[in-house]
Amino acid sequence: MRVGIGLPSAIPGTAGERIVEWARRADEGPFSSVGVLDRIAYDSFDPLISLTAAAAVTSRIKLVTMVVIAPLRTTAVLAKEAASLDAISGGRFVLGLGIGARADDYTVSGLETKERGQRLAEQLLALKTYWEDDRVGPHSGPSGGPLLLAGGQSGEAFARMARYADGYVHGGGPPRAFASAASRARAAWSEFGRPGQPALWGQGYFALGQEAELPGGDYLRDYYAFTGPFAEKVAAANLTTPQAVIDFVRGYEEAGCDELVLLPTVPDANQIDRLADVIG
Repeated sequence: MRVGIGLPSAIPGTAGERIVEWARRADEGPFSSVGVLDRIAYDSFDPLISLTAAAAVTSRIKLVTMVVIAPLRTTAVLAKEAASLDAISGGRFVLGLGIGARADDYTVSGLETKERGQRLAEQLLALKTYWEDDRVGPHSGPSGGPLLLAGGQSGEAFARMARYADGYVHGGGPPRAFASAASRARAAWSEFGRPGQPALWGQGYFALGQEAELPGGDYLRDYYAFTGPFAEKVAAANLTTPQAVIDFVRGYEEAGCDELVLLPTVPDANQIDRLADVIG
């Protein structure tokens, strides 16, 4: 299993130069990818712009969205941006898409949340068509665009993934939760007669060191405040010790994860070296 690291682009107060520094140092470490989150109504950086900045200072690691909220974006523009980022990075971009869980992102965008699942299905199909037919360039990769991942937990989400995407991206949780989702993803893939297996991506949160534990938990409580009391469970699952990281990584590997991206909950660049020491 490959292990990537997230950029601190969704942590409020993070300086822009920190994202660039983080990406450059991650490329020098043992990580296979850098990942970003997507919010509209939050003090965070745009995911595609963040990864474009990362592409300029990296040469090896993949660049992945975990995930972009596709229904908030015009499909043709998203196809153009994704193809451009993939071409600029030399084919290193992986586009993970989902419907998003927060109503405020839709409200501030002037959009309704109803039928967003159907909207995402239409977008997944349209993106492939845009790239394969060269209707939106630049052309990159065998299919003209980046690898496509789709997320979600419903039966409809797994069906969308199996029908239109190249793999599945999980939204986080303990290894047993990923194992269950991975099983459903493989079953949907097989049901739709797709050859081989879907690419399986997972994610978790970390903040190594006692001085990082409290601010990391506070960030997760704020980021997941929309879930109510469940935000405390998310904060409690923050990986704050080397052993917790090791156990988490091992659990995801045993569950069949292909690539696990560990997202930081504090923007201190020393976290890169601390995580590298654990997984290296």
